Amino acid sequence: MTVDTYSGPVESDPGYGQLAAVLWRRRFVLLAVFFAVLSASAFWTLSKKPIYQSSMQLLVEPNYQGKKDSNAETQFADSNVEIDNSTQLAQMRSSQLLQRAVVILKKDYPRLTTEELQSSLVLLQLEEDKVKTKIFQAVYTSDDPIKAQKVLQAIQKVYQDYNREQQKQRLTRGLSFVNEQLPVVEEQVEEAEKALERFRKSQNVVDPEVQSRAIVDALTSVQRERQLNRAEIQQAQARFMELRQRVNQSPQQALVATRLSQSSRFQSLLNEIQKTELSLVQQQVRFKDKSPFVQQVVDQRQRQLSLLSEEVGRILGNGFSDQSVAGASSLLTQGQLGETDIKLINEMVEAQVNLVSLNARSQSLVDAEQSMKAELRRFPGLLAEYNRLQPQVQLRRETLQQLLKARQEIALEIARGGFDWQVVEEPKLGVQIGPNLSRNLMLGAIAGLMLGSVAAFVREGMDDSVHDPDDLKKQTSFPLLGMIPKLSGTASPLPKLNLGNGDLLAPSMMQVIYWQPFRESVDLIYKNIQLMPTADGLRSLVITSSLAGEGKSTLALGLAISAARLHKRVLLIDADLRRPSLHKQLGLPNEKGLSTLLAQGNSIADKRDIQITCRYRDLPLSVLTAGPTPADPAKLLSSQRMAELIATFERSYDLILLDAPPILGIVDALLAASFCDGTVFVGRIGQVTRSELNQATAILSKLNVIGIVANGASPATNPYFSYERKLQSTVP
Repeated sequence: MTVDTYSGPVESDPGYGQLAAVLWRRRFVLLAVFFAVLSASAFWTLSKKPIYQSSMQLLVEPNYQGKKDSNAETQFADSNVEIDNSTQLAQMRSSQLLQRAVVILKKDYPRLTTEELQSSLVLLQLEEDKVKTKIFQAVYTSDDPIKAQKVLQAIQKVYQDYNREQQKQRLTRGLSFVNEQLPVVEEQVEEAEKALERFRKSQNVVDPEVQSRAIVDALTSVQRERQLNRAEIQQAQARFMELRQRVNQSPQQALVATRLSQSSRFQSLLNEIQKTELSLVQQQVRFKDKSPFVQQVVDQRQRQLSLLSEEVGRILGNGFSDQSVAGASSLLTQGQLGETDIKLINEMVEAQVNLVSLNARSQSLVDAEQSMKAELRRFPGLLAEYNRLQPQVQLRRETLQQLLKARQEIALEIARGGFDWQVVEEPKLGVQIGPNLSRNLMLGAIAGLMLGSVAAFVREGMDDSVHDPDDLKKQTSFPLLGMIPKLSGTASPLPKLNLGNGDLLAPSMMQVIYWQPFRESVDLIYKNIQLMPTADGLRSLVITSSLAGEGKSTLALGLAISAARLHKRVLLIDADLRRPSLHKQLGLPNEKGLSTLLAQGNSIADKRDIQITCRYRDLPLSVLTAGPTPADPAKLLSSQRMAELIATFERSYDLILLDAPPILGIVDALLAASFCDGTVFVGRIGQVTRSELNQATAILSKLNVIGIVANGASPATNPYFSYERKLQSTVP
């Protein structure tokens, strides 16, 4: 027997299908709340007094906007002429204007107050294609349609009178405003121009932006020249090193050797010295070093060297260095330089001069670049100051020009008037707008659906029951072997089952066992059990559930019949020794059974010790009832005789099914399952709770659980019904 590891319930996010299932399951709660809210909204609508609404439209714009090419007067004429929308609406709602309307309406409506008028009056700016227009709409709401119209007519008269009063006053104030602003703006222009002039003189600049751009361009050019100069220095240095390597002398030594090689007198002395040295070698061969002959030649050579040194000084000047003497000495050993050597030395000297010149130019470019960068570092501050002063001068000049132009144009506009409120649409008789029964019913329906859904989900949250096979599967780690559909309607009467001993199977049990959807579902469950990897070589199987009443006995009988129909020798045992029920369901005697076999002292030979054998249509199906209720069922189920009994049955039958007690509360199911190869767990949809399921699953995790069966599933979730519907839809 293998042991599975329980990993706890599997949680997942709810999908739309699960939400719809919850709403359908709690549809009565949803509908109750829905109709309650809908009824309340209908009652409230019918009990409310009718409401009437009247409206009018005004075109609000300045008169002097007729000149499309000029807007100076709208900017400087008067701060109240070109009014923003919020200010315009606030002015139209002001209590000062509305009080005038209240005075006009005092005769017809003496109880009307300014506060009531403000609360019932709505002013808004109309929009066309999301663009605000110059048309304002006034809407007044009242319980009297005639009153709504008269109020708007009074407000219309107040607006028109106020408009005529303000026209001339506004334009006059606008002209005085321009005359007051002109000297101030002229003084500001003069101050801004002087500040800009002082800045240019103090910083010695005319336009910092242009000058900085020129310096940046020059700096870029210098940097490019530096790059080219570095490349030339590298080429000249490589050329110089190559020539020096070929000459194998320093430039000074090579230059000295060249000058000396070109002196005829130096060459003559050099030849004489070479001859003397040859003679010295000959004398040293013939005589000893201290011989007068040898000493004479040595003295002669010394005098010639002195003359040679004097000649070198004469040729090179008095300030000749040791390198010059070294160059002269090299001529003694190497002889006079050839034309090729002199040419290479001249090229090396020229390369050295070119390299020195390029290095000097590089330093000059570096100095120029540093100077330009230093100059540029002061320009950000200059540009900031210049950009601050220049816009001020330009802005104040433009302001001055606009003021001068506005003074001329406003003087012409005074004769025409400055502002106008024109009536676009006259006030109409009030139209009933409420209460709107259809709208309120629609809102009530929406609110009822929302509140009903909330109530349904609250009720669902309070219910711990498992409601569908998916929920059952998610709460356990066991595979779902299949679903048994919920019995709906009344099955047609079926013949009783002949048990072979004169007893008949109860018709009610037959209606369930041989109900076609149940039979097909159990056949599929049995086949799934056979295909499970944990059921390999399975001979004995325990059927149990969390609590009683979940259909484990019915499933055990159905599995036994399915296996027998597939030519299996099947033994069905009622292992519930406390509350046996299988003999009642099958109509079998229960004087002897499992309890009497376990209580016997003698050994079990074979299956002939079984009290009752049930045969139906030659199916190899046998049934062993529970027998009389013992005093200690747990002692019998845990005995060695129980193990021997199961082992004996396994040798005689292909499959043994034990209808065990529930797993929670008592230990009988665990004891029976400990002697069997596997366990099948049954959960009834809508009855078993999640907490009970979790407890049972934790206990069963110590056994070889083949899988779980969902009992009482909705027909909509059963594949058999979908298959039947498809077959019926294809029948012509």
